[in-house]
Amino acid sequence: MKRHIGDVKAVDDVSLLIVEGETYGLVGESGSGKTTIGKTIVRIYSPTAGKIVFDGQDISQLKEKELKAFRRQMQMVFQDPTSSLNPRKRVKDIIKEPLISYKIGTRSERNMRVRELLDLVRLSPDFLYRYPFMLSGGEKQRIGIARAMALNPKFLVLDEPTSALDVSVQAKIISFMSRLQKELNLTYLFITHDLSLMRNIATRVGVMYLGNMVEVAPTRELYENPLHPYTKALISAIPVISEEEEALKPQKLPLEGEIPSPVNVPSGCTFHPRCREIFEKCPLVKPEMIEATKGHFVWCHLFS
Repeated sequence: MKRHIGDVKAVDDVSLLIVEGETYGLVGESGSGKTTIGKTIVRIYSPTAGKIVFDGQDISQLKEKELKAFRRQMQMVFQDPTSSLNPRKRVKDIIKEPLISYKIGTRSERNMRVRELLDLVRLSPDFLYRYPFMLSGGEKQRIGIARAMALNPKFLVLDEPTSALDVSVQAKIISFMSRLQKELNLTYLFITHDLSLMRNIATRVGVMYLGNMVEVAPTRELYENPLHPYTKALISAIPVISEEEEALKPQKLPLEGEIPSPVNVPSGCTFHPRCREIFEKCPLVKPEMIEATKGHFVWCHLFS
């Protein structure tokens, strides 16, 4: 007989609204629950509570057969382009796989679509017969994007799509993704721990800590007027190259300690063991998300 020791809540009571055509940025340290949210939205993981409403329909409890139709409209680009591509398959077969799975087109139509997708991600037909080990990191990620675009989705979850790439390659991938979004009217959930990168691409930003959303605001508002102590600490640590940029940042607030394990979540506000603005209420009572100013939400007792 198995003994029940306890439950782990990777994400707890998180709500987010992603508007069609925008890039919603999700930031936070490793272990905060960002990837879990992304994989739950596209139903790689099944939620244990709550709803996932996509295009007006709750998809949170759909069975695999019903869910397959919705998966045509939402896809995910994974963090590590090497591990997300089958090393035994050629590029043309990797990109073609979703078309075969959904029984789309004839053999010749699928081959034509694969060539179109290679062109979409700015790779030549020479790549059709290559294997992943023959590609650079940036080329692998472009193949991952081409595969995700094969079914003409409306919504993409981008899980740290540039973190495994060199800085120069990162810039090219980000520029390419921005162009693709404008051309095809795509909606993105962009997950990263890099706040300097997020500032240049997101419409709105949600900040996560240990499974909770602690602040949500339009991008410029969040960077110029961060409210939550955790957000302030993250933004104060962004590297800058000029004194003018340094002057715009909050006072330097280094984070002490490590993010706790989700197995042993602190009581009250989960951030209180690392917070410099803690007071008596913080360890005792869990905060509620409130709208501090129009469109700017914060999960903190300092504003309740």
